[in-house]
Amino acid sequence: MGQLAVVLGGEPKREACAGDTLIRFKGFGKSFGLGSGALVATRNIDLDVAAGEFVTIVGPSGCGKSTLLNAAAGIFAATAGEVVYRGTAVTGYNRNVGYMTQSDHLLPWRKVAANIALPLEIQGKSKNEINRRVDELIELVGLDRFGGSYISQLSGGMRKRCALARVLAYNPETLLRDEPFSAPDAQLRLSKQLEIRDLCLRLGKTVLFVTHDIDEAIALGDRCVVLSGRPGTVREIITVDLPRDRDLYRLRSDPQYIAATGHLWNLLAPAAGRPGESRP
Repeated sequence: MGQLAVVLGGEPKREACAGDTLIRFKGFGKSFGLGSGALVATRNIDLDVAAGEFVTIVGPSGCGKSTLLNAAAGIFAATAGEVVYRGTAVTGYNRNVGYMTQSDHLLPWRKVAANIALPLEIQGKSKNEINRRVDELIELVGLDRFGGSYISQLSGGMRKRCALARVLAYNPETLLRDEPFSAPDAQLRLSKQLEIRDLCLRLGKTVLFVTHDIDEAIALGDRCVVLSGRPGTVREIITVDLPRDRDLYRLRSDPQYIAATGHLWNLLAPAAGRPGESRP
């Protein structure tokens, strides 16, 4: 399910105040299949996510990181426990979230502006509303002058910006991001990290962000949720003691950052030697 591109959204029923519990996993468990052959992905996960919080999720491959995002989006139901969004159990597609994965799934036959407009067209917005919103989003993500370009004419980073603008078209209050930064170039990756964190803070978005990168998990997160190997459970939740307006370029010399990443490495390194688990 991790590669499924889902663009969900809708106008929030009410504005959640910063600090309110927005998403709650209560004894959440998810299995795939039936009977003795069922694959238990997660088990007994309890996690509260506050409005406006940027939460990163790490753990060994196959531990259920993407499963948490899929459940929050309402793509499938819990096998045990429940997922609650703004006090209401998630029982179908959650139109308050926007979901992005590694694959941007942009439509190559549509230009940038038309790709961004697609969710608004589905929603039945008027042409004037769509044009106004698309113009706002193109400026917001820094794609000025590229609205009339085809996707094939964009760099990888620009494609990511276009995909983000498309998800933001509905103005979802929560963003679910599943390993969105795959650039091998460290400087480009850091640039993308800076962009998404700054944008989410400016817009007041709540973010659940799955990553395999330990440095990224600490650099971006207000908290970092560490899952055990499958079936995934919450092993520890690390509160990242860094300012919200942190300078990601200078973090590697920050004692708090060094301590937090070192602790996270220590938590995850033993998983490399256990059957069914791998180093992130």
